[in-house]
Amino acid sequence: MATSNVEAPGTTGRLDTPMALRLAEEFLAAWNKQDVEQVVACYTEDGIYLDPNTNGPVAGHDAMRRYLTRLFEQWTMNWSLREFFLFGEEDGGGFLWHASLTPASGGKTTEIDGMDLVLVRGDKMCRNEVYFDRMALLSE
Repeated sequence: MATSNVEAPGTTGRLDTPMALRLAEEFLAAWNKQDVEQVVACYTEDGIYLDPNTNGPVAGHDAMRRYLTRLFEQWTMNWSLREFFLFGEEDGGGFLWHASLTPASGGKTTEIDGMDLVLVRGDKMCRNEVYFDRMALLSE
């Protein structure tokens, strides 16, 4: 489980359900294309990203590019949105997803479910924490 004491950059404005769903779909579509620049464009310049494989926060566009380049070389991924839940007082929320992950070198596809917790500034993510059970990947 990825955790950190890094504070998220501040958020502004009010995120509503239609905008949240649109942003979640755009975000997952970028990940499905596995286009590094399109994914990076989903984040603020000072954005923070964490997942169970990052060993701490990935902060900023340059670090995100390096991380995504390695990740996309190793995996073919397909993500789909299951549900989205807005936070009460913050611009962000949690979304549940399903993913199919296949090693880029070939092999068995693993189906996993997980969630992202995101904070949004404008129409970009300023913090994104991803949670899923890594054991599913190790047991395949």
